[in-house]
Amino acid sequence: MNFAVIQTGSKQYKVAPGESLVIEKLNGTKKGDKVVFDQVLLVNSGVKTSVGMPLVPGATVEATIVEEGMGKKVTVIRYRQKSRYFKKNGHRQPFTKVKIDAIK
Repeated sequence: MNFAVIQTGSKQYKVAPGESLVIEKLNGTKKGDKVVFDQVLLVNSGVKTSVGMPLVPGATVEATIVEEGMGKKVTVIRYRQKSRYFKKNGHRQPFTKVKIDAIK
């Protein structure tokens, strides 16, 4: 099986060609754009495994942006009893959904 481990948005993801992946929002991109991830930490071609120290030299992962949007709303409540303190906040994290095209 052909797969790689990439780093983007301060997180690491195991990716394989043809699969979709939800990652942190990529700035300056729109739906349909091609993206190249060059921070590849590991590449497994089925026969040989290359592990980077910290990156595999010359390895890239190509992807296409499928969707950009906002995640589900998370409600944050801060409350202190007996002191009339109540704060309520909502947060929606932006994301980018990509489809992995090739590992090179």
